[in-house]
Amino acid sequence: MDKVAKEVFLVQTGGGDVGVQGIPLVALEDDSCAVGLLRVEEQQVPIATTTVHHWQYCTDRDSVIPIHEMIRKLESQGVVSKVRSPFNSPISTVHKSSGEWRLTVDYRALNEVTPPLSAAVPDMLELQYELESKAAKWYATIDIANAFFSIPLAAGCRAQFAFTWKGVQYTWNRLPQGWKHSPTICHGLIQAALEKGEAPEHLQYIDDIIVWGNTAGEVFKKGEKIIQILLKAGFAIKRSKVKGPAQEIQFLGIKWQDGRWQIPTEVIDRITAMSPPTSKKETQAFLGAIGFWRMHIPEYSQIVSPLYLVTRKKNDFHWGPEQQQAFAQIKQEIAHVVALGPVRTGPDVKNALYSAAGNNGLSWSLWQKVPGETRGRPLGFWSRSYRGSKASYTPTKKEILTAYEGIQAASESKWIALITQHARIGNPNCPGILEIITNWPEGETFGLSEEEEEEEEEEEEEEEEEEEEEEEEEEEEEEEVTRAEEAPPYNELLETERQYALFTDGSCQIVGTNWKWKAAVWSPTRRVAQATEGQGGSSQVAELKAIQLALDIAE
Repeated sequence: MDKVAKEVFLVQTGGGDVGVQGIPLVALEDDSCAVGLLRVEEQQVPIATTTVHHWQYCTDRDSVIPIHEMIRKLESQGVVSKVRSPFNSPISTVHKSSGEWRLTVDYRALNEVTPPLSAAVPDMLELQYELESKAAKWYATIDIANAFFSIPLAAGCRAQFAFTWKGVQYTWNRLPQGWKHSPTICHGLIQAALEKGEAPEHLQYIDDIIVWGNTAGEVFKKGEKIIQILLKAGFAIKRSKVKGPAQEIQFLGIKWQDGRWQIPTEVIDRITAMSPPTSKKETQAFLGAIGFWRMHIPEYSQIVSPLYLVTRKKNDFHWGPEQQQAFAQIKQEIAHVVALGPVRTGPDVKNALYSAAGNNGLSWSLWQKVPGETRGRPLGFWSRSYRGSKASYTPTKKEILTAYEGIQAASESKWIALITQHARIGNPNCPGILEIITNWPEGETFGLSEEEEEEEEEEEEEEEEEEEEEEEEEEEEEEEVTRAEEAPPYNELLETERQYALFTDGSCQIVGTNWKWKAAVWSPTRRVAQATEGQGGSSQVAELKAIQLALDIAE
């Protein structure tokens, strides 16, 4: 092991894997302003279609010295330099909880006239699902120091990022923070560096990276390899931004343990300590603080609905008993949330989607259970209020709507089993959606009889607006459907059926700055595999491409 590698990690062992304890991984930099320089060509980035010039607005007295010191430091590092440009955007500072200051530029106007990029950063929720599926025992995280400032910009692209301080105009020679495409470009370049260095299995979200394993030693080796790759590529890594190996760790603001994701204790304490809002702005801030964790809270939308009412532009702020009750209830839910996951695999694992339609909204939840568990473990909760005329739907229609939206959400999460939970609202003798679909004659149009339609029309609100009635009529158009049956497991197929069985899979990832998908089909009996790939799209598109490929092969 070379000298650099020795400085990267310190692990204290107690003989084999027993009693292994991870000390926070040691990086090479202690300076909070450390900046690397990625060894790539200067990046050509999209240039604004219109010149944007906004004068610097007033800054408070406490920010003057920090701004001056930060600009001087960045200039000495080659990150910014003096310039004369027709562009200009105002700057400000953010005082972080750590006590450090960060220079920010208000690029909102520039972002509006900047051409789009086809690539994008990964969906954070999909990354969470993937990490959840690992059910790991040990983790380590790596956060690259000032990753944006490590990426060089081509000279012809720099003028649009200009800003002014004390009568002197500066611009960025490296990728700036606050610009709309910086996260995408940064993510793609880090991903390319890791792929080039043949990094071990990991997950990456822009400049945050996590590795996992069953032992501290395994995680140590993976993290060590990734740090070596990043350092060789030209990035800087701060000592304080490398954590693990540990059995509990935070990644993307979430606490991870044994494949389960939880709300960090400090977040729960901060939310439960909040006082009732006294303005729309404070209410929005509270909703923003809890909204990120909505997947942990059953019927979240219905609970916070009174709080959203006071934030609407057309409404005056009025904090009444209904808002106070919702405020207290959601804080109580946050204080008693359960961990989500882990995702488990195997023939005995059952994935279930529970859906329920209530008077005020629809909700569904994903669960997994194995033999011996009564209900299993939750993977997530979703909910929303009814929109438009859907609030006046009959109970059966509400259940159909809930099941439909639940299946959509589950499909995005790769879960497809469905159990509907018929909520006893309205007519208690009305059959549930599962009963209706199961017993409906195959080949006949799906819908209610004329007598049932007439009974429902009498129950609907007489004062419903004409526009809503037209919308409902469109959604009630009859279609001929065929009931689908779930196929048995492969090992339960007849020998004559196995020769026609095909397995499909599709995935999508960012390569460089572009999304690339790959779809594959495999025949176990014929030992034949076929694959196709392309650019753009998503994981769902790739899975559909795989099914299309299977159908082509079947023909």
